[in-house]
Amino acid sequence: STNFLHFTMKQILPTLLSFLSLQAFAQVPEDAIRYSWFPQNGTARSLAAGGVMGSVGGDITAGFVNPAGLGFFRTNEAVFTPGFLMNNSKATYRGTAEKANKNAFSIGPSGIIIAMPNRNNSARSNALAFAFTQNASFGNMVHYKGLNNYSSYSEKFAEEFSGLNKSIAEILNTNSSAPYTVAPALYTYLVDTVRINGNLVIKAAPEYVLNAGKALQQEMVKTTKGGLYELNLAYAGNDGKKWLWGGSVGIPLLNYESNSLFSEKDTSSDNNNHFRSFSFNDNFTTKGAGINVRIGIIYRPKEYIRLGLALHTPTYMALTDSRETTLHAVTENPLFDTTVSSKLFTNDKRGEAKYIQASPWRAVISASYVFREIEDVKRQRGFISADIEYVNHKGSRFSSDADQPTKAEEAYYKQLNNVVKDIYKGNVNVRLGGEVKFNTVMARLGFGYYGSPYKDAPAKANKMTVSGGLGYRNKGFFIDLTYVHLITNDFDVPYRLAAAQNSFAVLKQTRGNAVATIGVKF
Repeated sequence: STNFLHFTMKQILPTLLSFLSLQAFAQVPEDAIRYSWFPQNGTARSLAAGGVMGSVGGDITAGFVNPAGLGFFRTNEAVFTPGFLMNNSKATYRGTAEKANKNAFSIGPSGIIIAMPNRNNSARSNALAFAFTQNASFGNMVHYKGLNNYSSYSEKFAEEFSGLNKSIAEILNTNSSAPYTVAPALYTYLVDTVRINGNLVIKAAPEYVLNAGKALQQEMVKTTKGGLYELNLAYAGNDGKKWLWGGSVGIPLLNYESNSLFSEKDTSSDNNNHFRSFSFNDNFTTKGAGINVRIGIIYRPKEYIRLGLALHTPTYMALTDSRETTLHAVTENPLFDTTVSSKLFTNDKRGEAKYIQASPWRAVISASYVFREIEDVKRQRGFISADIEYVNHKGSRFSSDADQPTKAEEAYYKQLNNVVKDIYKGNVNVRLGGEVKFNTVMARLGFGYYGSPYKDAPAKANKMTVSGGLGYRNKGFFIDLTYVHLITNDFDVPYRLAAAQNSFAVLKQTRGNAVATIGVKF
């Protein structure tokens, strides 16, 4: 049901409203999982085998999963991993289904590995890796529409106005406390104050249509782009017998852009009911950088068995949001056709907000069985492997970037973090895969399952990958080709109301990922 959505907003909305005057705009709970709930990226070899890299090793992807896997390297290696993403989404909103698609280029782990043999003991070696990857691609489009006779997006603006306890004149100035939502709504008369039975009340124009028992035609088109990238420096070693160990430092680089266009139209034939249509365009970006650390070990009780354990610290990112909105509204009786930008209330500048976000910590345990495990990799005949990963989504945290945050800021972030703990949970991801070698040619298959990060949800939420690929290795040169099919089940809430149940769209998205890795040993 949608009860959890209603409960969440009743908790967080009052604090968000009180904080609007202190910051350009506020973070929302969805930000907590945007940078943590995505499938493991990797080279074509790793992805073809389901993304397993917790104990297999011997691949530059290990620096992003379990750095100990780099300890298998005894020769230098340089790799490059381009990819092409094909996104298709189907959204069902209030009984109506719509489709959208968007393609994008991507880049998987690419870089160089430097092997450092031990001069005093040939069985031992160390390795140093410099790598770059795109952990997540945000390139996507979601489109849905439907008839709603229950609520309006504009009621969100009315609730915010009520919570601010300020006059219209105070809101409609160049230092507005709600320049992206309430101020444009008041300026265009989409929201206004009216007297009903002698009482002054706040009313959104579409409410007149709903009160008459008629429906609104609602439509959302949301386009996103950008990615979460990472520079990675990793070091690994082995004792020449049973143990390998390693650690890495990552520098994530974030670039997220979204454009949401939500519109409503009166479906009745009444030209005197105060509302005809509105469209609200929200242009939003987040950019920043951060740091994380990964450590791991691999233990080989037998030559053909590998057991891995890796821990990932939270990723701490200093982020900057920027925002600009445009509202076009047509109201009736009297007739007003008005368009306004949020820049009218922000001295002709985009709004900006800075804060710190910590993504959840992770733990990965893994086991692999290597057929004919011997030092001469040319004589190895393949492997099967499994990774089990725990991600503590409810541990995501937000905080002010100010040296001395105000009490209001501290109260806001405390409330937001409590909401994150209330609606998210830790989830388990499972990756399975294997490889079979035919001398210079390899064949690989894999599967991945990424569980729901929500404690409760109005719709099914999970991600599944099915993958396969081929590889060729000969005389120090190798090329791997892979196709990964990702299926995502999720939901999208176009607007949240504190005083009512919230409508949501059920999303089913598929993504095809064609990946190639080209490399050379030297």
